[in-house]
Amino acid sequence: MDFKLFKEMLKRILMVTFTAAVLACQAAPRQQPRVDGTPNITPAEQQGLVCKEVVALIENYNYKKIKLNDSISSLILDKYIKALDGSRNYFLASDIKNFEQYRNTLDDDFRNGDLSAPFYIFNVYLKRYNEWINYSLAQVKGKYDFNENDTYVYDREKMPWPASATVLNDIWKKRVKYELVNLQIAGTTEAKNAETLTKRYQNLKSQISKINNQDVFQTIMDAFTETIDPHTNYFNPSNAQAFNEEMARSFEGIGARLKLENEVLKIDEIIPGGPAFKSKLLSAGDKIIGVAQAGGEFEDIIGWRIENSVSKIKGPKGTKVRLKIIPSGHELSSKPVIIELVREKIILEDQSAKKQVKTIESNGKTYKIGIIKVPAFYADFKAANAGDPNYKSTTRDVKLLIDTLKNKDKVDAIVMDLRANGGGSLLEAIDLTGLFIGKGPVVQVKDLRGKVDVNESTNPAVAWDGPFGVMVDRLSASASEIFSGAIQDYGRGIIMGTQTYGKGTVQSSIDLNKLVNPSILQRLAALISKEGSVGAAGTGSTPPQLGQINLTMAKFYRVTGSSTQHKGVMPDIIFPSVYPMDKIGEDTEPSALPWDVVNRSNFTAVQDLSAVRPVLVKQHEQRMANSLYYKVLQQDIADMKKRDNEVSVTLNENKLKVERDSLEAKALAKTNELRASRGLPPIKKGDKITKEDSFDFVENESLKVMADLMQMNK
Repeated sequence: MDFKLFKEMLKRILMVTFTAAVLACQAAPRQQPRVDGTPNITPAEQQGLVCKEVVALIENYNYKKIKLNDSISSLILDKYIKALDGSRNYFLASDIKNFEQYRNTLDDDFRNGDLSAPFYIFNVYLKRYNEWINYSLAQVKGKYDFNENDTYVYDREKMPWPASATVLNDIWKKRVKYELVNLQIAGTTEAKNAETLTKRYQNLKSQISKINNQDVFQTIMDAFTETIDPHTNYFNPSNAQAFNEEMARSFEGIGARLKLENEVLKIDEIIPGGPAFKSKLLSAGDKIIGVAQAGGEFEDIIGWRIENSVSKIKGPKGTKVRLKIIPSGHELSSKPVIIELVREKIILEDQSAKKQVKTIESNGKTYKIGIIKVPAFYADFKAANAGDPNYKSTTRDVKLLIDTLKNKDKVDAIVMDLRANGGGSLLEAIDLTGLFIGKGPVVQVKDLRGKVDVNESTNPAVAWDGPFGVMVDRLSASASEIFSGAIQDYGRGIIMGTQTYGKGTVQSSIDLNKLVNPSILQRLAALISKEGSVGAAGTGSTPPQLGQINLTMAKFYRVTGSSTQHKGVMPDIIFPSVYPMDKIGEDTEPSALPWDVVNRSNFTAVQDLSAVRPVLVKQHEQRMANSLYYKVLQQDIADMKKRDNEVSVTLNENKLKVERDSLEAKALAKTNELRASRGLPPIKKGDKITKEDSFDFVENESLKVMADLMQMNK
């Protein structure tokens, strides 16, 4: 795919359309419908422009080549309402009837950059949310009979919309009762329960009050883009930054994970190696109440949204930040401690590839097997483009781990754990595959013009040529499927687990600011400043940040020609899925692209495992027939399906307590049965779960499969 050519074409389109849009905004500002009785959130000017341009991108460059029409508009409306109130606990039937006026108009509105309708819908939602939270607060101190045999329906997705406020009052009163009966079962006093629940609802009110037009716009764009296809996504500026940091596995700041607790920013964890760690001035639990840049004035951040506080604390490496700290265990009224830190580039090692070595016994022989856990296919593109020779990437990290496993640990085999790995960089998937197959085709990519390119590994040296296996599950997607599919097609290793997600589409990340003429952005900044529409995406004369779109522009195909889209990768050794296959996966997405095939690429398999697989499967199934863990896994899956079909719960305290006690007793008995099977002593109710109880049965059985493979090879 010639992305350079695409980018140049796009620049010309956007320069013209942004100019027209800015002039249109100057000539005729839109009037927003208002909701009486509650503050209204309105869109920023740049959001209307972004929406208009995303429509142009999707209609001209999305792989589907789909045009927005009334049918698409109808789907967007349904998805948007579901995103706001999927359990039907806020909107009334009259609200939904009112929203019908927009069913066939959102396509035209979005094409014109008009966001008034979805913002109006959100403001109605906001009004209803506050009404029912206020109603619930008033019900908390009411008197309840916990001996009644009534029930609370917590999942109303398939039920009619409430016909009146009286109906919703009853729903919320039962919700309050349900939360109180839960606290009652825990053994706390009635007064304490009322206090706890009051704080809980007040916190909900506080959080909803902090929602701004960036949050609303993100929700609108999610409903819009996911209606087109599940993986075309728009990210507002703060979400775009988070996405890119996740891909790079690094960020620039002080090296602390933060959380919001009762309106106060607290340190949740200190990241090893960062400025906070090296200074020894901060600890988990410390409260940050003020932030200042170098010699600037302090800003009080109590009550701020967490992302706004974090944006003040993060910053370019080498710059200074000062913090007002209330040490852990001290009250907010205590005198704060002021510290100064120099920001650095933080590498998130705990989210990077890691190794461990395990031993397995089979037929009187002991094998050492290295396990490499890869959480994602990441790459610090910014550092790589800047020429940093030590930039972080999956392939570089795994190569170092393989060297250690091979030369120091002296392992007999390696297993790559890609469970819950949702993908990431295509280039990393190709390079990582090259560590095991050397040179050769890895994946085929068909672009929106129908042109098929074969993406090859150019790595001449194989890092590991010994016995190899890959663990996958239903959450293994995209780049994980490219890697595991190539390993399977080349006969390079055994794939173990459940059918993968089935995401076989390619997204290109497009920074909208880089496609727009700077002079147009400056004019837009001046317009925003003049109208006073200053928000998180632009302040004063600073050009507004427009965000980023990940646009589906191509499809993946295995070297055999089969798409990974919809079908994913089917393992050689299959385990039951702990994730519901009918609810998670590409084949459950209504807007997903279909499965298809292209021509086979010119590749030569490393080895033929067709004769080996049936034997491995037979030995695996023989072990499973006598495995208590396998039996428990199947029962857990059956229990999960049963619970998934339940939509209500009893509000009778005794009945609920009996149900809870029964579930706890069943779980304890199951734990002790599993412990006994491994020669461990039983535990009692209330004992803490030990490390031994986190036994990974799927991993252990996968290692046994690898032992079978090694014995067969010999």
